[in-house]
Amino acid sequence: MTAESSMELRGKRVTVLGLARSGVAAARLLQAVGASVTVADRKEEGELLDALSRLDRRALKVSVGTGYESALQGTDLVVISPGVPSDLDVLTQARRQGVRVIGELELASWFLKAPILAVTGTNGKSTTVTLVGLLLGQSGKRAFVGGNLGTPLCDAALASYQAGRGAPTLYDYIVAEASSFQLETIDQFHPWVAAVLNITPDHMDRYPSLESYVKAKAGIFKNQTTEDFALLGIDDERVAGLRHRVRAKLLSFSRIGPVSQGVYLDDNRVMAIIGSRRGEVCRRDEIRLPGSHNLSNAMAATTIGLLCGCSTDAIRQVLRTFPGLEHALELVRERQGVRFVNDSKGTNVDATIKALESFEVPVLLIAGGRDKGGDFRKLQEPVRRRVKRVILIGEAASHIREALADVGCVIQAATLRDAVAMAASEARSGDVVLLSPACASFDMFADYQDRGRQFKELVNQLP
Repeated sequence: MTAESSMELRGKRVTVLGLARSGVAAARLLQAVGASVTVADRKEEGELLDALSRLDRRALKVSVGTGYESALQGTDLVVISPGVPSDLDVLTQARRQGVRVIGELELASWFLKAPILAVTGTNGKSTTVTLVGLLLGQSGKRAFVGGNLGTPLCDAALASYQAGRGAPTLYDYIVAEASSFQLETIDQFHPWVAAVLNITPDHMDRYPSLESYVKAKAGIFKNQTTEDFALLGIDDERVAGLRHRVRAKLLSFSRIGPVSQGVYLDDNRVMAIIGSRRGEVCRRDEIRLPGSHNLSNAMAATTIGLLCGCSTDAIRQVLRTFPGLEHALELVRERQGVRFVNDSKGTNVDATIKALESFEVPVLLIAGGRDKGGDFRKLQEPVRRRVKRVILIGEAASHIREALADVGCVIQAATLRDAVAMAASEARSGDVVLLSPACASFDMFADYQDRGRQFKELVNQLP
């Protein structure tokens, strides 16, 4: 599709709205294929110097700060970053004028020849796509792993385009983490395998209802045919309910009971049924990743790996050795018998509950940040069962404290530094100090990675 797409875009006026990583990647791809590119962002130019430095300014129009919306006048196509709400008034007006509005994920897909393996879900996406990439690599297959995970898909598209139209594809597979925001703006994005891991309330500050959030997630199946595969985590009722929206061949994974096609847990054995093949993948206790939620992620990745021809030996090797992602139940340090665990990626209530359920010992929980519309009352029971102290930080601290009023072990700290010091002084040998905020990070930190790294620095500074 590369030749046709580049011909369609050459000379066209394209506005890229939002200059985060995906916006920069989209602009670079568009410049490479000969589009007339304008980049727009509500931030002032001084805040965007790093992003702008990665673009060819000689053939680039820049509209930033006050009046950035003027960049949408007279454009042929708008490409928005995931952080830009797709229902902005200025975008609605552009659509009414016949302007096509897409996201970076959609743009990239126009230039990708390799089969796309797309994964969405409220939690576990990054772990799952990383595992899939490792399984493919262990099996000798060339995979690009990116999307919402961090490396934009447009980077893969640009590399493929620059490699030459007649050249063999650079990748055997494209493994893409897809967020609900990205899936709102797809048109032709067509994954060969589309997986939905789980769906719990999240981003309720952006979506008017849970059903609208579920609908956005279900968009991953939009362009699939009967030649494709849809993978559902059927232990989640909302995900299981999506089976009626699927045209592709259906597979599933479950920790609770057997499945007709896919991967499931049978006592202590992880079993797989793919087509007519049935067999044991590994034992449950061979999987290094902690927590039952990570067992689900491992089963989802295993299903995708088997569909792509990965051997059972390769899958077992990866599952035995992969320790998990940074900021996702990451063991930072053991100090005086106390384990300090960084789960900064736990940005919603369900993720924090899963983190708490990963421990059978007393937990001192550091939580709080920017509220995304989560129901903090759901934390009451897990906190009662597993937590000896909750230390709250950030904008949502008072809201969470109110939700946990009946629990009685909640205090507040002014900063993350104070929270770490308070937890360290109260913790006793055998306890776990867990950062799992149940909130976004943007009130006090650049992003969840920044929050996690600061936590680790503070923990490692403890005498």
